[in-house]
Amino acid sequence: MQKFIWLVIFGMAFLDVTSQSEEDQVRLPLNDYLIGTSYNYPDQILNAFQDSAYLFLTMGGGESRIFTPEGYAKGFGRNTPGEFNGRHGEITRLDIYNDVAYAEIEILIPAIDARFIDLILLKRFPYGWKIIGKTATRYNLDKPYEGPIKENVIEGLRQPWSMAFINEEQVLITELAGELLHLNLSTKEKKVISGFPDDLFQPLLLDNSKYPEGTYPRDADGRTVRFNAGILEVILDPDFSQNALIYISYVSQREDTYALKVIRAKLEDNSLQEITTLLNPGPYVPGLFHFGGGMTFGNDGNLYITVGERLFYEGLKEGLAIAQDVTDERGKIYRIRPDGSIPDDNPDFGSNAVEGLYATGIRAAQGITRRPGSDEIWFSEHGTVQGDEVNLLVAGANYGWPNVTSGRYRTESYEPAEIDGSTYTDPVHYWQQTVAPTGLKFYSGSEFPEWEGNLIVPGLSRGSLWRLSLDGLQVKQVEELFVDDRVRTRKVAISPQGKIYLLTDEDDGKIIEVKR
Repeated sequence: MQKFIWLVIFGMAFLDVTSQSEEDQVRLPLNDYLIGTSYNYPDQILNAFQDSAYLFLTMGGGESRIFTPEGYAKGFGRNTPGEFNGRHGEITRLDIYNDVAYAEIEILIPAIDARFIDLILLKRFPYGWKIIGKTATRYNLDKPYEGPIKENVIEGLRQPWSMAFINEEQVLITELAGELLHLNLSTKEKKVISGFPDDLFQPLLLDNSKYPEGTYPRDADGRTVRFNAGILEVILDPDFSQNALIYISYVSQREDTYALKVIRAKLEDNSLQEITTLLNPGPYVPGLFHFGGGMTFGNDGNLYITVGERLFYEGLKEGLAIAQDVTDERGKIYRIRPDGSIPDDNPDFGSNAVEGLYATGIRAAQGITRRPGSDEIWFSEHGTVQGDEVNLLVAGANYGWPNVTSGRYRTESYEPAEIDGSTYTDPVHYWQQTVAPTGLKFYSGSEFPEWEGNLIVPGLSRGSLWRLSLDGLQVKQVEELFVDDRVRTRKVAISPQGKIYLLTDEDDGKIIEVKR
């Protein structure tokens, strides 16, 4: 009889668990954690965690501590069990991915003027869901949170264009108007990387009479100019720690004509060695605008490169537009292997198309980045007068320029040649005003947990900085940051630990950290 009763009890418990939704089951250890820490139940806290879990706590001054579940729970055994201790906890986010889950919890402790943001990782085991890792960051409650702030980290750079992290402190910096630098963000030490190719652009003393009307702006005549020319992007090879390879895009010069060039080199003792040219989309022509040069590695291990159409005025090209002509190397996005060879599964643009094409209809895309945890690649696109976009890269897509744009042309009388049967890909987002978006990045870090997965987009026009909140492939919210503290920004960079840095496009360029 006793055995029968136990079977009935077990069966009821089993039915109760199996009748719960997946989310309900994930919330069980989270509720154990919240109740145990608010009402001083060490055993309930321990029940929430897998035995081998680790807990990390970061204090306001940057001090970090590590706890085991036993050590953490023990601290709550000093108070009276069942008595509320003043911790107010709330689950603010819960995402479930098959056998793992991610949760965010906000803890308020008014008695000590503290606010904690807990980031929690859970895993499903045969015996139920358990917390396998937790990190908590403390913030003060002495005044209401008024939004992010800026803090200058480095000054005195010559139009910094991009930044690649060797580690949290060591970075490579490209200066449009200067050098390729090895820089320490903590000590501020700068070292010039030697061995750069000697075809790098040199500033031009402009005589407009030598060039077709519209090649350069009229008001630039007689000035020494560079416009968009210099050292552009630098990125590390995914296996940089093993092979020391880096990739650099820059403007290559032949007399007074120019083209984008992408090289690969080995970085040895702050010198470029074993330099190989991977891409050199021509032709070399006068004009110093819209080279593109954005680069990122995809999840597939291939290198994606943006190449601009190079025109300041659309009317300089009659007939089929450069960006729509698959026999012209400009105005495209390329996909190549790290050694410069062409992947076999690149889209087919026809027998006459240039090699390596992945997408067409590009005007002046500079920023390109991969979305963490996915195969998606996103890029920004400059319009002329308005027409600025954020796009999702799709194999074989035509993004429409100049035949389709949400903006206007610089050449007022310009009408692009019609192309029968063309299908154009719409942007994910575009602005009604001129933004001039550049080096965008997806945010992932603990400083701003509420921004997790958001797209941060800098703008050159008016020095704007934008945060795009996404729901899948849709932009659900757009916020302009620092509306009272704008600065012309070329690039957003995210450190390995999730810190946000801005590179300002100034003669006295800065690296700025965005902080809570």
